[in-house]
Formats: sequence, C-alpha cells, structure tokens
Amino acid sequence: MLGEKEVPADAYYGIQTLRGIENFQNISGITIGDYPNYVKALAMVKWAAAKANQELEILPDDIANAITRACEEIIGGKLHDHSSQLICTGGAGTSNRALELMGHQKGEYQYCHPNNHVNMSQSTNDAYPTSFKLAFIFMNEELVADLKLLIQAFRAKGEEFKEVLKMGRTQLQDAVPMTMGQEFEAFAANLEEEVDRLNQMAKLFLEVNMGATAIGT
Repeated sequence: MLGEKEVPADAYYGIQTLRGIENFQNISGITIGDYPNYVKALAMVKWAAAKANQELEILPDDIANAITRACEEIIGGKLHDHSSQLICTGGAGTSNRALELMGHQKGEYQYCHPNNHVNMSQSTNDAYPTSFKLAFIFMNEELVADLKLLIQAFRAKGEEFKEVLKMGRTQLQDAVPMTMGQEFEAFAANLEEEVDRLNQMAKLFLEVNMGATAIGT
C-alpha cells in the first residue's frame, strides 16, 4: 500500500496512471492518446493476453470476457481520450471499463485487478514493445497507402507531359533532351522502390516481445 490519492470519478485510469502522470509530466509531454494507432495496438495486446490466459485456465471466463470486451471497444475507437498517460510510462484504463461491463464500480479491483488480471503474465517490457511494433505496422500501412496515391499522381503527370520536351541536367549544366513525362515517371519509379523497402522492413515488426521476462530473456 503506497497511500491514497483522489482519482477523478469520470476517469477510466487508476492511481498507478495518475502517479505516472504526476511523476513524469516534464519528460516529454507526449501522451499515449496522441497516437491512436498505439492505443489500438495496446488494446490488441491486452485482448490477446486475456484470451491466452483464459485458454490456459488461469484467468476466469467472466473476467477474461470483460477484459476482451473492453479491449474491443478501445480497438473500435472508444475511450481514447482517457489515454492521458505519457508515452514513456505504463498504465491504462482497461480494468475500470471491464469492471463496468461486469456491473461493478470503477476501482473495485477485487473483481478485476489491473495487475493481477489485465496484466497477468505480462510486463511493461514485453507488452509495450509489442504494442509499438503493431502500431508501426499500422502506421506503415497508412504511409504506403498515401505513397501509392502519390505514385499514381506522378504516373498521370508522366502521361500528361509525355510530349513536353525539356533539357536534362547533369552537374548543374544542361545535358541531352528528355521529356517532362520521363521525369515524372522517374519520380514514380523511385517511390515504388521505397514502398517495397518499407514493406520489407515492416516484416521485422512481426517479431514480438510477448512471453519474455522483464529483461528480455
């Protein structure tokens, strides 16, 4: 027992998150809620952990089902404005939402505890990096989608300007002629290669940390 603190009645986070906000508020000022993809990814990790612990029969069905339902709400975009902890600290509000779904009050942790149940068999050192990797995958998908739109635009300009002649340039001097269309096609080709590289690198994020010890062994 570390003492008592007053947590706002409408907050879904608990005393641990509140302490983290107060103790580390001057480190970055960047909160988890600033990255919706990360909030979604963390909820996915908690959902998967609850399911695994349920299948292992170490987490009761009623608690596991409440946790996964709460996670599904967060994955769907709800409660993100309650993710006010800093990006470099732990803490979340999954247990309090799960308590509500079970018909209990926030803070009645004897029915669903943030550490004993939501974080069962996990560490911040495996749950957080795994969540980050999932978030990076989502962010890469968004970036690739935008780059593909830009590639299409360059291809269209390549077709539009295929008859427009211009001087090529080498070493800041005029060189042999080329078309504006060729130039825009080159832009598109370069970006296509970058998309391939991004997707190749994103496969590394499929190597996750879950199941390791707190120090990674």
